[in-house]
Amino acid sequence: MRLQAKITLGFLAMLGLLLGIAFYAFATLGRLDRSNRAVLQDNFYSVQLGQGMLEAIDALEAGPTSSALGRLRSLLGREAGNITEPGERRLVDSLTQTLGRYPGPAPAASQLQLRQLTHRMVALNMAALTRKNAQAMHTAAQAKDYLLLFSVLSTLVGLMLVGSVPQAAVGGLRKLAASLDYATRTNFAATVPIESTDEVGQLTAAFNRLLVHVQDTRTHSLADLVTERNRTSGLVQTLSEPLFLLDPSRRVLVANPAACTLLGLPESQVLGRPATELAATNSLFNELLAPVLLPVAQRPASPVALALPAPDGTPAYYQLSVHEAVAFNEARDQMEAIGTVLALRNVSAFRQLDQTKSNFLATVSHELKTPLSSINFNLKLLHDPRVGSLNAEQQELVSTIKEENQRLLHIVGELLTVARLGVGESIALDRRPTAIAALVAAATTPLQLQLRARHLTLQTQLPADLPPVQADLEKTAWVLLNLLVNAVRYSPEQGQICLSAAPTPDHRAVRIQVQDHGPGIASEDQQRIFERFTQGPSAPTGSPGTGLGLSISREFITSQGGELGVESSLGQGSTFFFTLPVAE
Repeated sequence: MRLQAKITLGFLAMLGLLLGIAFYAFATLGRLDRSNRAVLQDNFYSVQLGQGMLEAIDALEAGPTSSALGRLRSLLGREAGNITEPGERRLVDSLTQTLGRYPGPAPAASQLQLRQLTHRMVALNMAALTRKNAQAMHTAAQAKDYLLLFSVLSTLVGLMLVGSVPQAAVGGLRKLAASLDYATRTNFAATVPIESTDEVGQLTAAFNRLLVHVQDTRTHSLADLVTERNRTSGLVQTLSEPLFLLDPSRRVLVANPAACTLLGLPESQVLGRPATELAATNSLFNELLAPVLLPVAQRPASPVALALPAPDGTPAYYQLSVHEAVAFNEARDQMEAIGTVLALRNVSAFRQLDQTKSNFLATVSHELKTPLSSINFNLKLLHDPRVGSLNAEQQELVSTIKEENQRLLHIVGELLTVARLGVGESIALDRRPTAIAALVAAATTPLQLQLRARHLTLQTQLPADLPPVQADLEKTAWVLLNLLVNAVRYSPEQGQICLSAAPTPDHRAVRIQVQDHGPGIASEDQQRIFERFTQGPSAPTGSPGTGLGLSISREFITSQGGELGVESSLGQGSTFFFTLPVAE
């Protein structure tokens, strides 16, 4: 039998029981109502008429009057029309005959006879009332017992239906659920046995067909997956650079031979282990894992430079890049993270070349500085009148040579600074609490001649409540002067340069910025200009720089715990800024 038929029969049975109880209760109450109405309408009415007749007889005994006699006859006539009990007709006839002879020769005897006959009539109806009331009570008690019996039977049948109908509905589903759970936990090829022909059986058959389809799809998908995995694994294994792949739960899925060699561990001790567990036992991997443990928004955008020991003990330099691997989930129609890739690039050769370049720059700069200083001293002697007088043309030539010599000395100084930074020498800093006003004054004083020469206006906006910063006054003033010189170089004549300072939103640092109205810098060049020997767009004045000022400036600011950056758009000018921590 189908589940729908079982449930329908169960509800119909419950409905039949309810209708049966309701019909019996309705019929019993109707019968009791009719019995009570008959009692009230017949016997009780006769009792009332008898009481009225007795009152009229009492009035006749007090003094015969026509009104009392008329009332007695009227009541007796009503009683004659309400004969309901056996023997009541004979009593009414006797009362009618006695009343017809009244008053007669003996009125008192007639009154006594009328009273006796009336009492007998009332007693007859009272006895009928008592009998019918007892019958009604018996009928009500019987109906109560039957209703109780029907209620108990209905409750038992309802409990049977409650226990059987839901079980018939969900019992098969529970068996199907257990079979499905077994099939999914063991093998999709294991079909579910069909034990009935109802809806559950049909559902089981449909699910078996689905299992067969899933098994076929799974087989093909696994084959494709194994093929792609082998292909990817072959590519990864051939890479000469170390590479790690972590799954979303931070477990090591892939580590190529170069990565295992770097850690000094066999592949069996790396693959499948939680990254945190491996980091706890391997300090080198702990250093690699540090950027991964940071939130994605706080991870460094550029590769992280690391100095790691090579297998032979010599230092090797790497660049670590951390990427979130994502893939498209066709089932959910969205991109999902599938793991984290740690890729290392060995830049030891480039680091060695860079160090060689820095040593060369340091040597050349040092060798150039001595003859340039000698040339500068000789130029000063030429300007001395005691050496000899020069004509106007000679004076102009000497001044030009002196300016170019000063420019060469400036370039040599920057090259020496870059060389020291390139070989890893730390920058000697004299950090102390410094007022922003003193820093601005130290940077703007040497700039006045350049401002007047190009008719530029420098607007300074310094709030009075600016806190002092922890900075090296000399080197920070050099950075600010370098930014101002660049602003002068790129600003149009008779333009305006704005120098301002304000606390950062967290009030832990002060931001100092220089805004010009020059040609601006394209977005793709805004980070490149901070690299060494890289220059921005040509200045309107036609005096290109060395491409070292911003690079050195960033080194000076970063070493003091600050940040140097730029905000610019083509045709909208540029705003160079740097931050310095507030002095404690």
